[in-house]
Amino acid sequence: MDDKEIITLFQNRDESAIRELSSKYGPYCSRIAWNILENREDVEECVNDTWFSVWTYIPPQVPKVLSAFCGKIVKGIAIDKLRKRCAGKRTDTHMADIAAETISLNRAADFAEDVVKEGEILQAINEFLWKLDPEKRDIFIRRYWYLDSVEELAARYGKSVGSIKTALHRMRRKLEKDLKERRFL
Repeated sequence: MDDKEIITLFQNRDESAIRELSSKYGPYCSRIAWNILENREDVEECVNDTWFSVWTYIPPQVPKVLSAFCGKIVKGIAIDKLRKRCAGKRTDTHMADIAAETISLNRAADFAEDVVKEGEILQAINEFLWKLDPEKRDIFIRRYWYLDSVEELAARYGKSVGSIKTALHRMRRKLEKDLKERRFL
């Protein structure tokens, strides 16, 4: 079933919409939640909460890209669950590494909410990503959207951990420079 048909099921409040959504995007959403939480029960709970949230949001919202819509929701739920789980504790997780890597880019996201209303920063990031060769773009997206660990990326691409870290560092610096030139930072 394609995304438009699934969205139509949601708009018609047909409960089979959740089954179709789960069938199509369950593994995708589970992977995103797993990369954040690394706990099967928490992942299942996040994915179920995602389906409930999608049911709540559609209608009135109609997502342009259903996979991205679900991905964003599950990522937010998983991050909230991780924050609650780790409240008051010092955590040893790859999420801390990702946060440290993107600290300078976080300013752009905060600034963007106030200044950019029409998705200009998203457009700038997409343009940046499309300038990269396909492998580098995939590494960047897998690290910062799917939250894959550096070790997973190294194994996937047959590279050393150090070369992946270096490539990510260089791409972040290029993105930061690009965003500064566009006055987003």
